[in-house]
Amino acid sequence: MVRASHILVDNEKTARKLKQEIENGADFVMMAKRHSLCPSKENGGDLGEFGKGAMVKEFEDAAFSLNVGKISDPVKTQFGYHLILVTSK
Repeated sequence: MVRASHILVDNEKTARKLKQEIENGADFVMMAKRHSLCPSKENGGDLGEFGKGAMVKEFEDAAFSLNVGKISDPVKTQFGYHLILVTSK
């Protein structure tokens, strides 16, 4: 099981810009609330806990390969580009 949050945007350039802002000190939760296209933005991007098979493959592969507290590079899925933050495993 993994618990993750994410920010969903419609292009890679925006995803990379947001990741840089977060790495420079911006708060992930606030950035998700402000920029994410996913309804999870109301919870700061929190998707809760999920196991294998619950998410689309690209998202799942990235989430399960990340260390806790790390933010992924932009991950492209059919929904757009995600920045994924694993909060627990």
